[in-house]
Amino acid sequence: MDSISFHLDVISGVGSLYSGSVKSVRVTGSEGEMGIRYGHTPLLTTIKTGMVSLIDSQDKEDQIYLAGGVLEVQPDSVTILADTALRADDIDEAKAQEAIKAAKESIANHGTGDTDYAHALSRLADAMARLKVVETARNRRR
Repeated sequence: MDSISFHLDVISGVGSLYSGSVKSVRVTGSEGEMGIRYGHTPLLTTIKTGMVSLIDSQDKEDQIYLAGGVLEVQPDSVTILADTALRADDIDEAKAQEAIKAAKESIANHGTGDTDYAHALSRLADAMARLKVVETARNRRR
């Protein structure tokens, strides 16, 4: 049975990144990962840094990097208001790898008191999430 499509908007501070019909959305909310399809129970939650995966009405899969925000689910629409949102093609893979290296060094040097450990962990999670979006998109294209 084919899934019924619903409307998805992904909006960041710089504008709309995605607006269209989708069959499903996967995103990590404050309580964990969730899958959303047409008719989902209304929901309002914060989202964690990571990836939103969507399958559009033409069965094409796409991924978008999100750095926090809010997710609103209605039975026939979903809105994501993201602090930051980037498509895989807009992510600089080399910079993300450099950020991972720098964050790991900061974590390793935490014992010297030079680094805010929580901030270093946050930077590491952010860079790893960006790389995951790039790698997932790359594997999807193969």
